[in-house]
Amino acid sequence: MENFNMLRPLGRTNMMVTPIGLGCWQFSKQNNLAGKFWPTLEDDLITKVVALSLEGGLNWFDTAEIYGNGASEKALSKALQAAGKKPGDVLIATKWWPMFRFASNIAKTIDERIAALSPYPIDLYQVHQPWGFSSEKSEVAAMAELYNQKKIKYIGVSNFSAEKMKSAWEVLDKKGIPLASNQVPYSLLNRKIETNGTLAMAKQLGVSIIAYSPLAQGLVTGKFHDNPELLKNIGFRKYSSLFKPAGLEKSRKLITLVKELAAKYNVSTSQVSLNWLVNYNGNTVVAIPGATKESHVKENTGALSFRLSDEDMLKLDKESAIFK
Repeated sequence: MENFNMLRPLGRTNMMVTPIGLGCWQFSKQNNLAGKFWPTLEDDLITKVVALSLEGGLNWFDTAEIYGNGASEKALSKALQAAGKKPGDVLIATKWWPMFRFASNIAKTIDERIAALSPYPIDLYQVHQPWGFSSEKSEVAAMAELYNQKKIKYIGVSNFSAEKMKSAWEVLDKKGIPLASNQVPYSLLNRKIETNGTLAMAKQLGVSIIAYSPLAQGLVTGKFHDNPELLKNIGFRKYSSLFKPAGLEKSRKLITLVKELAAKYNVSTSQVSLNWLVNYNGNTVVAIPGATKESHVKENTGALSFRLSDEDMLKLDKESAIFK
């Protein structure tokens, strides 16, 4: 099987990542409100999910302080140790939670993040949301201090608008530090970053987009279109317009095309969707699907085993343009 899993730099940094990493929100163990989004995964399953991700060629993992108040970070570290990975063998991205906090909290809490992920270093430290009591300028300036102290290797942001991303980039640029990434929702069913200026600004500044919810919470797989009974047990997703009857009708034509392409390439619908996401914009976009089952990991890693033709990527672009 040909390997299309070529490493690419995250922004203008030397952090070389696989086009797909593993999102680790689901390792939160229901420890806090953010953790309640997912069922509790047992340690054995977390260990297996991480091991299979590594076997499938993924080299980076994205977690956050808010994911179970450090529970996800600790579970990830434990699983990587169980897989025999040494510090430096893999790349880890985590995030500082800004709500009800000032930029000064970044320095105060970094040792907790380092301890939670120990013995693995923090390769990418991100401001999780643009919701802090301090400005984004103050927050990335505080991140720059950690960078200079070598407590973190690279700096990113998450959920930042084009304007705030540029503002953060400017602060770091003056210090000679690249802004590596902006982590935002992006999928075939959510292409808003293409019309609100975020993607264009990222390309202009040389910042990578890390796409979260790259499968639109499972909707692009077509399973909910095929079996509406599944909609009874979708938790928080039931509040999304995409999962309501009109939303399902709106995406049906796109899902039909995704299924046709999956049959053509002999892959799954989620693999077609992920492949489009990480290739359509050149090297700008990388994705972090999650996984709560072993089968999900195989879906994720298999998305890098082929490449959609330019013609087929354009077909998907055209059919999903209504979601811009």
